[in-house]
Amino acid sequence: MLLSIFPWLKAFHIIFVITWFAGLFYLPRLFVHHAMTDDQATKQRFKIMERKLYRFTSPSMALTIVFGTLLLVANWSAYVTAGWFYAKLLLIILLIIYHVWCGRIAKAFANDSNTKSHVWYRWFNEAPVLALFAIVILVVVKPF
Repeated sequence: MLLSIFPWLKAFHIIFVITWFAGLFYLPRLFVHHAMTDDQATKQRFKIMERKLYRFTSPSMALTIVFGTLLLVANWSAYVTAGWFYAKLLLIILLIIYHVWCGRIAKAFANDSNTKSHVWYRWFNEAPVLALFAIVILVVVKPF
């Protein structure tokens, strides 16, 4: 039964991966600009944007995990022996930590207690890009 809906599970998994990564790419970019501004009206606007984007991105993360788990259950025997899958799983765990960290940063900005510079956020912004490259290569190439 589950194998017959496997293409649907995969399609929804990919859709939610894309929406999750859209948030992971854009939210830290908002932090860069927020850290650069001194204008109170602009800071307020960034606070609203960050809060709304994080609230949009969080369900995308959850649904990515749900559909990914269903894919795993549907084809357990193929994944359990694949080394690349465990590397991907580690990267996913790190992305979840990164996502939660973004939420804490958004809260710090909301409370006007940010202590990091825009330069730090520029570097912070690169982590999901590197993770995406690695995950796509692991899934498509299956190097080990």
